[in-house]
Amino acid sequence: MIVWFLIGSLALTVAYRFVPVPITLTMIGDPNGFTKDWTPLSRIDRDMVAAVIAGEDAKFCTHNGFDTAAIEKAMERNARSRRLRGGSTISQQTAKNAFLWQGTGWTRYARKGLEVWFTFLIENIWSKRRIMEVYLNVAETGLGTYGVEAGAQRYFGHSAARLTRVEAARIAAALPAPKRREVVAPGGFTRRHGNAIAARSSVVQNEALDSCVYR
Repeated sequence: MIVWFLIGSLALTVAYRFVPVPITLTMIGDPNGFTKDWTPLSRIDRDMVAAVIAGEDAKFCTHNGFDTAAIEKAMERNARSRRLRGGSTISQQTAKNAFLWQGTGWTRYARKGLEVWFTFLIENIWSKRRIMEVYLNVAETGLGTYGVEAGAQRYFGHSAARLTRVEAARIAAALPAPKRREVVAPGGFTRRHGNAIAARSSVVQNEALDSCVYR
């Protein structure tokens, strides 16, 4: 059984290195249905890549899939609070979104173990550019909406290739909680967080923190 799982997971990871991810478990289980539009990274504005690196994983280009410092900080915060917060990298989120399921409860611990395995696989079989491309196509960007192309069309009425820095930052600010956070006319924390991401996006590009995606 374990051998077949290893073979199957390896084969699927190799396949997804070359072909679009057709559907995910999260999409299948979404009670709102789902809208998606797979878009090559070459047709997604560079500001969107900078925004998710600024908002989600500033060390994306330098880590091996796991940010030890971020994980330790998350564990410290969780020890002091009942509200659990993760320290997941973009690679870990991609592994979860593409291959696994969402949710809490006891299955969360089983998923975390599998997430480590799939993160290891994609970091060693895919390029960083491919990881980013898959992430931006399978991440939930709103109710029943998956990928930044579908998100850009839903919120701004145009393609992801034409996203402004502010628009990209607003999508990135909503990613951790896309069912609750507003992208259009956000208020409170989401608005402030989006403004901070927009400001940090210029740092990402100026300091080449996205170099592994565009080398």
